[in-house]
Amino acid sequence: MKQALVIVALSLASLATSTAQSSDEVRRIADAATVLDEIMAAGDKAIPSAIMEKAEGIAVFPSLIKGGFVIGAQRGHGVLSVRDKKTGGWSAPAFLTITGGSIGMQFGAQAIDLVLVVNNQRGLEQLVKNQFKVGADAGVAAGPVGREASASTDIQMRAQILSYSRARGLFAGITINGSTIRQDRDANERFYGTAYRTGQIVFDGRATAPASVAVWRDALAKYAK
Repeated sequence: MKQALVIVALSLASLATSTAQSSDEVRRIADAATVLDEIMAAGDKAIPSAIMEKAEGIAVFPSLIKGGFVIGAQRGHGVLSVRDKKTGGWSAPAFLTITGGSIGMQFGAQAIDLVLVVNNQRGLEQLVKNQFKVGADAGVAAGPVGREASASTDIQMRAQILSYSRARGLFAGITINGSTIRQDRDANERFYGTAYRTGQIVFDGRATAPASVAVWRDALAKYAK
């Protein structure tokens, strides 16, 4: 009897831990949607709609780092969804981490929101690898901002991925060379119950998205039609 009670207690403790960890992923998804909403509401300083409408994938890393004068990225967590070429809809989110490198110059910044807009299939294939080295594995460039910015500039034609950052309300294209982006299979397992690889979620559609994903998909559908 005593042994059975111990087993039950351990099971309940494990369930509580799992639920708490899963709530972290739910919050990450909600924060990513909020970042996208706030950035796209910036009017003349938003990501151009012409770029969003052609995006094949979008990744958002909310509250990426904390620091001071010239900031080196320490560690951040984000989500990625990919557009279905047949339906135009967006995949369930896969969880990612980013480490190392630098995020340009952000004076006195306390937190940075990072947005990556993927322009083509090659960029997507690089981003969903187990380990993607920014600046080495694919062309990444600071993205233009503003409603009048053209989606056919030379820099966009060369870049497979456009990067943007926001710190203390200031939003601009930014370089993130040297950073490494990895799939977060632990977070995928906590959220979906299976340690899916990124490609299994965004390309193969293996993950069944819970209701909490709706806020993220709604934001994507609104700004990347």
